[in-house]
Formats: sequence, C-alpha cells, structure tokens
Amino acid sequence: MTSRLTELVVDCRDPERLAAFWCEALGFKVIDRSEDKVEIGSWVPTVEEVRDRQMPPTVVFVRVPEGKTAKNRLHLDISPIDGSTDDEAARLLGLGATKVDVGQGAGRNWVVMADPEGNEFDVLRTLAPSD
Repeated sequence: MTSRLTELVVDCRDPERLAAFWCEALGFKVIDRSEDKVEIGSWVPTVEEVRDRQMPPTVVFVRVPEGKTAKNRLHLDISPIDGSTDDEAARLLGLGATKVDVGQGAGRNWVVMADPEGNEFDVLRTLAPSD
C-alpha cells in the first residue's frame, strides 16, 4: 500500500490573489475554484494518471481568517528555466513578491523571497541552457 502527493495546500487570506501570483510565477492555470478555494496546476489530474504514477502536485489556496504569524516550516523552491536567478527574482518582484531575510546569510546562490501574503520561497539556480 502507498499514497501519492496530490496537493500542496496553502492557507491564506486571499486565494484569488495568491493563485494569480503563483500562476504567473509558475506558468500554471486555475483548474478549480470555489468561494474560499482556488486550485492551480500544470495539468488537470485524473484518478487514473495519479494512480498510475507520481505526478506533480497541484497547489490549493484555501481562505482562512488568520494571517501568517511565523516563518514557514515548509516552503517552495523554484528554478528559472529560461533566465538567470537574479532575472527571475526581479520578475517575481514585479509580480508582487518581496525579498526576505530568514537568516540565510550572504553569499548564497539562491534568493529567498516571499509571495504577496508573506509565504517564503526560494529562487534556486537557473536551469536555462548555457551558451
């Protein structure tokens, strides 16, 4: 017996706003929504595909009444695929992200950022082909 990781759930104040940010950041699309929830993904999951093999999880933003109060214990790491880490960080700043200091120190080859509701994530090394 085994399980599959199918969704990553993010509690938030404004699911539509965070879904829009992450869709732009990751090239995802909204695949389901209700009054207090928005689900985004790179694909529309089917039971058969999920049962057959591990697929990328979707991200579900769920409205909660409380705001974020501490550093996340779990965060996303993303890797740019067609530009540098610094270029991607600049693009994400334009979408509403901020750079944050969580004690990572200087000289790192990644950038620590937060989405519009303060959820930390890292922009890692680029995966863009080198010339």
